[in-house]
Amino acid sequence: MGKLMIVYNPKSGRQNFSNKLNEVMERVKPHFHDIFVYATEYPNHATELTEIACREKYDMLIIVGGDGTFNECVNGLMKYEYKPRIGYLPAGTCCDIGMSLGLSKNIKKSLDIMFSGVPVKMDVVKTNDRYSCYVIATGAFIDISYVTDSKLKKKIGYLAYLVKAFEEVFTIPKMKMTINHNEEVYKGIFSLVMIINSKRVAGVNMIYKPSLDDGFVNVVLYKNIFPFNFFLYGLSFIFPFWSTPLITRFKTEKMEIKTETKSSWNIDGEYGGKGNQIIEVNNKAIEIIVPEKIKRKYFRNQ
Repeated sequence: MGKLMIVYNPKSGRQNFSNKLNEVMERVKPHFHDIFVYATEYPNHATELTEIACREKYDMLIIVGGDGTFNECVNGLMKYEYKPRIGYLPAGTCCDIGMSLGLSKNIKKSLDIMFSGVPVKMDVVKTNDRYSCYVIATGAFIDISYVTDSKLKKKIGYLAYLVKAFEEVFTIPKMKMTINHNEEVYKGIFSLVMIINSKRVAGVNMIYKPSLDDGFVNVVLYKNIFPFNFFLYGLSFIFPFWSTPLITRFKTEKMEIKTETKSSWNIDGEYGGKGNQIIEVNNKAIEIIVPEKIKRKYFRNQ
């Protein structure tokens, strides 16, 4: 028995979680003596609510929403030494974090996992003054998740992202960058740069056998070879372990990216500013409940 906070985004995905709230309450009531439920009302509201959960030492935080909502909550958690344990009910359009963690958009299935799964410590990545749980990226198509119309996402789901991607086919950027890590330097013109702490990005399996608790992130750099960039992306999706002179892969715990490009950064599906980035992994920074099989696959260091 303990104190629980539920934070949900009423605009995530199909925007119908409020219809399922009673089902969630019936499942959690036997386990907690105090339950507080909040719907987010504006950007970063989830961060503010999570900060309250940390200050008042809630035992558990249940997050309901997409990758952006999850990210907002994590940014609240990372400001405090005490952090409640996380239960996650994926409810967004894509939900890369939830799907990588073996969770389900089916409320009943995810609740079953929440009360039968195992807690694990997961890495969190700091980029400048913000935190990320699964991806930091810049370049081709990275703005799709936050510029796609929310009404279209509600209507046709993941297909809305594909529609937006088609619109951006002929606007792939050329980004001049210098990337430093572990005394190695990568210089070049890139079309896409991804720093990944996950298996999936945008619904695609990007990393082969990732480790989410080893204190490292996977970095993938795509050289710009217009008009053959799509060929590189295709190779990367088919062979998510292959590094070539045109697709560079490495793991790091800290790196610095210097660039003059005007391309935006995407942090866990949300707009993350522009310009230079200093990226550092916070090892085993948050605790979340996942299925036992996911712990064996992706959390092999605990």
